[in-house]
Amino acid sequence: MNLDNPWKIAALVSALVFMRIVWGLWQSAPARKFMVELLDSGLIAFLLVFIIIRPFVVQAFFIPSGSMEPTFIKGDRILVNRFIYRLNQPKRGDILVFVAPPQAKDAQDHQKKDFVKRLIGLPGDRIRIVAGVGVFVNGHLVQGPPGAAMPEYDWPVDEFGNLLSEGYRVPDGCYFVLGDNRNLSRDSHVWADPITGQPEPYLRANRVLGKAMVIFWPPKRIRLVSDNRDLKLLDESSVTEARARPALHGARP
Repeated sequence: MNLDNPWKIAALVSALVFMRIVWGLWQSAPARKFMVELLDSGLIAFLLVFIIIRPFVVQAFFIPSGSMEPTFIKGDRILVNRFIYRLNQPKRGDILVFVAPPQAKDAQDHQKKDFVKRLIGLPGDRIRIVAGVGVFVNGHLVQGPPGAAMPEYDWPVDEFGNLLSEGYRVPDGCYFVLGDNRNLSRDSHVWADPITGQPEPYLRANRVLGKAMVIFWPPKRIRLVSDNRDLKLLDESSVTEARARPALHGARP
């Protein structure tokens, strides 16, 4: 049964409550009293899991594509902490699960979908992506998670395909997200208004559902998920966009 549907959850809770009332009428006999206590325990456990823990603390999600490879592969099942961002703000490098904004979907797609991407840009950050070099935040190269693909595109660009020197500033109250599989991910760098086609790379903070924490299935893939500890701005080595860009030019024919 698909317990993501709130009506099904309500029906199950109602059925358990009804059964509890019926057993309660027979609780004079010791054996029946034991059954009532057992049902009470089951009802409490069910309420804790599906009414409190699942919606507000932790939830399981299925990975349907390869957009986050190698961190996640198609078919992985992950646990998402839905409570953590009630206490702390998201950090650069966190893997976010969020309700996909309209600009992330086709114009004909009106279904609610959940996406999973890595948080790259915080409010106020300036983002540039240089083909063959990497992602830059505020002029500093981002050290991506292990195995993340090198981008094969420049972003943002003007109408002639030239990289914009000022980059893209992440609006207040929004984030910029990318898939670890940089070149095969429907993420912020391709999001656009489905009607006008105007770029809309931002993810509003109120769409974030939680932070991916653990791969729990299949068994051979069980592991903690890499997060902000694996993604750093290379301040220490003073790698800046100004130094990296000439290297790119030299590599091109």
